Amino acid sequence: MLQLTWAQLRAHTGRLVASGLAVVIAVAFVVATLTLNASTRASMLQAVGAQYVGSDVVVRFDPTAAAPVEELSTGDGTDGATAPGEDPQAQALRSAAARLQALPGTAALSLDTSAHSTARIEGRQGSHFVAVESVAAPGPLRWQRTSSGRLPERAGEVAVSERTGAAVGTTIVLDVPGPVEEAPDGGTTQGTRPHELRVVGVVDLRGDPSAGLGGRLFALEPDVRTAGGTPDAVRLTAAAGTDPDRVRVEAARALAGAPVTVLSGEETAEEIAAAYTGEAAGLAAVLLSFAAVAVVVAGLVIANTFAVLLAQRTRELALLRCVGAHSRQVRRGVLAEAAAMGLVASVLGIAGGIGLAAVVSAVVAGTDSPIPLGTVVVPPSAVGIGLLLGVGVTVVSALLPARAATRVSPLAALRPLDPAPLRSGGGLLRLVAGLLLFLPSTAALLLFAAVGQLVPAVGAGLGSFLGVLLLAQRAVPPVVALAGRLVGPVGGVPGRLAAGNALRNPRRTAATATALLIGVTLTTTMVVGASSTRATADGQLDAMYPADVVVESPEGLPGGLLERVRAVDGVDAAAAVLRGDVTGGPFEGWTAYGVEAAEVAPVLRSPAGAPQPEPGVAVLSRQAAKLVDVRDGGTVSAGSPAREFRVRIDPETETFLVLTAADLRGLDPDATPAALWVRLDDGLDAQAQTELVIELESLVGTADPGAIVHGVVTERAALDGVLTTMLLVVTGLLAVAVVIALIGVGNTLALSVVERRQESGLLRALGLTRRQLRATLAWEAVLVSGVAAVLGVALGTAYGLLGTTSVFGLSGEVVLDVPWLQVGGVVVAATAAGVLSSVLPARRAARVSPVVALAA
Repeated sequence: MLQLTWAQLRAHTGRLVASGLAVVIAVAFVVATLTLNASTRASMLQAVGAQYVGSDVVVRFDPTAAAPVEELSTGDGTDGATAPGEDPQAQALRSAAARLQALPGTAALSLDTSAHSTARIEGRQGSHFVAVESVAAPGPLRWQRTSSGRLPERAGEVAVSERTGAAVGTTIVLDVPGPVEEAPDGGTTQGTRPHELRVVGVVDLRGDPSAGLGGRLFALEPDVRTAGGTPDAVRLTAAAGTDPDRVRVEAARALAGAPVTVLSGEETAEEIAAAYTGEAAGLAAVLLSFAAVAVVVAGLVIANTFAVLLAQRTRELALLRCVGAHSRQVRRGVLAEAAAMGLVASVLGIAGGIGLAAVVSAVVAGTDSPIPLGTVVVPPSAVGIGLLLGVGVTVVSALLPARAATRVSPLAALRPLDPAPLRSGGGLLRLVAGLLLFLPSTAALLLFAAVGQLVPAVGAGLGSFLGVLLLAQRAVPPVVALAGRLVGPVGGVPGRLAAGNALRNPRRTAATATALLIGVTLTTTMVVGASSTRATADGQLDAMYPADVVVESPEGLPGGLLERVRAVDGVDAAAAVLRGDVTGGPFEGWTAYGVEAAEVAPVLRSPAGAPQPEPGVAVLSRQAAKLVDVRDGGTVSAGSPAREFRVRIDPETETFLVLTAADLRGLDPDATPAALWVRLDDGLDAQAQTELVIELESLVGTADPGAIVHGVVTERAALDGVLTTMLLVVTGLLAVAVVIALIGVGNTLALSVVERRQESGLLRALGLTRRQLRATLAWEAVLVSGVAAVLGVALGTAYGLLGTTSVFGLSGEVVLDVPWLQVGGVVVAATAAGVLSSVLPARRAARVSPVVALAA
C-alpha cells in the first residue's frame, strides 16, 4: 500500500496543491504568531524591564504586610541598616539589603534608589521634572548602556536620557531638599538648595515606550540620596555555579515575615511590561484565536478537497476493492496520503512562519514603533505545535471523507451516487451540534463582554463562530435560493440554473460559502473592532489627558503669559485656571480653582476631562462633599458677604472646589492664574509635538523659572502608538486567514466544476452555449459569494462590537463605531473575489466538448 500511496500522491499532486497551500499558510500563521509573541515579549522585557531581567532575585516593598519593620533592622550601624526617620519602605528595603548581603550564594547586590526632582538644564529655559535613578556598581546588575559618553564613576557626575536634551559636558542643577525653615505663620517648611551635576554620558533607551515621557537622570547612590531618593528595590545575582532558584528560596526564607515580596527578575520585568502593553496574555489570546480560526479554515479546505477528490476517485477505489484490497487498507492509504501531504506542508509552513516573523521583526526594528522587536525568538513549542497542527489537522480532516469513500460496497461504487440529502442523519447531527455549540457560547460571549473579560470572551467567541459554521449547511442554501429568485429575472437562464444548483447540492453550496464566510466575518470583525477600539481608546485618552500641555506654578503665573502662549505657532487654544482662597461658610480656608467654560471648552479634548462649572454653581469632588456634608443639588454659602452656590458633585474629579472664574474673583479679588491648559493643533506628529513642548518650556521658563510644563500630549501619543501597533499586528496576521479563505473558495469551485463534468456536458448537449455555461458558473459564484459576504458582515459586526465591549466594558464608556464605507468595501471585495475564483474553472468547463464530458 505504501507504493500505491506514493503513486496516488504523484498522480494527484496538482489537486492536492490547494489543500497543501492552505496547510502551509495555516501553519505559518500559527508559528509566526507564536514566534512574534515570544519575540515581542523578550524585546519588551529587555526594553522596559532591562533593570530587572539580569537579576536573579528582586525584593520590593509590600505595604500589605503587617510585620513590624523594626524587627528586620540589623541595628549594628553597618551599611544597609535603617536610618532614623525613614519611611517604612526605605526601612524595609535597607534592612532586607543588609540581610541579603550576607546570604550564601550572593554574587552582587544593588539597593536601587530613585527620586523625582526639578532641574535646570544648561541650554534650556525653566525648570523641568526629572526622574533620578541610581546606577549599580560595575557588574551584572548595571543595566544602563550609553549611546555617547560613559556612566558616572564618582559623585557629581550624571548620565541622562535623550529626552532631557542635555549633551555630554553640560551642567544640570537639581533642586534638592534643603534645611528646614520657619514659615511666616510660625510653622516650618522644607527649603531647597541647588545640587550641581556634570553630564558625562547619554543612556540609550531606544525601544522603551516610557523613554519619551520625561527626562531621566542616572547617578551614583549618594547623589540620588541627596536629591531625596528613597530605595525602591533590592536586586541580586547568584554566584557562578549556584542555582538561582535556590538563592531565591533562601532569600524568601531570610526575609520571611518582612513587608516585602521576593520575585525573580523576569517576573518583575513582566509586571512592568504589562503596564505598557496591557495584559500580554490577552493580546496573545487574541492573536492565537485568529490562528485557531485559520487552522479551522484550513481544515475545512482540506476536508472539502478530500471529499471531492475521493468522490471523483470512487470508481478507482472500488476497483481496488474488487481486486482484493480491504476497506481498511484503502482507508489507511488515503490517510497516509493526507499525512504525507500534511508533513511536507507543515515543514514548509514552519519555515515560512519563522521567515515571516523575521521579516516583521526587521521591519519593526527599523521604525519608531513603541513596541520593540529587536530580536527573533523561536520557541521550541512553536515548531512542535506547528508540526502537530499541520499533520493532525490534515489527517483528521481526511478521516471522514476516507470513511465515507470506503463505506460503499465495491459494486455500488461503480455506478454514480446521488449526493446525500440535507436532512440525512449526518446533516441532523451537524444541526444539533451547531445549536449546542452556538447557543451556550453566544450567551457566554455576551456575559464576558458585559463584565469586560477579554480572554474568556475570545474563547466564547471562537466557540460561537464554530457553531455558526456547523449551522451554515442549513442556513446558507435557503438564503442563496432566495437570492436566486430575486436575481433570476436579471440573470436569465444562467441565473435560474445557478439558483437551482444551490439547492440541488446544498453541501457543495455550503462548503463554498463557508470558506468565504469565515474570511469576511474575520475581516469585518477586525474592521469594526479596530474602528470601535480606536474611537473608545481615543475617548478614554482624551478624558485621561484633557489638555495637551499643562503649565503650573506654585507661586502663580505672571500676567501676559497666557497671551504669549496663545501666540505660539502650533498652539490651537489656551485657557487659564485661577486659584484663590475662600472665606466664610464651610469652605473657610479652602483653596478654590476657577475656570471660564467658554475659554476651557475649546481646549479640552473631552468634555469629561475636567469640571466646567456654571455661574452660581460649585463643583465638588466626592471627598469634598463628604467633608462639608452636602449632597448633589444642595446649596452652600461662601464669602463675605455670604453668597449661595448650588452644589454639583463630579465623581470624576479629585479637585475639591471648582467655580467659574467670575465667581472665584467675587470671593477672592486677588485670585491669580495657577495653571494654563493648552491644546495643540491637530495633525501634528509626535516629533512636532515634542519640539513644540520644548518651545513652550523655553517660553514659560523665561517668564517664570519656577513654572513646570507637563507635556502630557507626548504620553498620550506614546499610549496611542502602542495601540496602533497592536492593531496593525492583529490586522496583518488576520490577512493570512482571509487568504486561506479565498484559497478555499477557489479550490471548492474548481473541484465542483470537475465533479460536474457530466452535468455540464448534458447542459451543452441540450443547447447551452459555452458563454451561457460560463455565465451560469459566474452567477452561482455571485449568489454564493454575495450571500456569504452579507452574512459575514452581519456576524463580523456583532463580534467586533462585542469584542470592543469586552476590552473596554469596565473601564469607561464604549464607543461603537461601524465604518460603513469599509464594511461595504468588504462586501464588494468578497463578492468580486468569489467571481474571480470561478473564472478559471468556468473556462475549463466550457472548453470540454459535450461528448467528452458525457463520457467521463
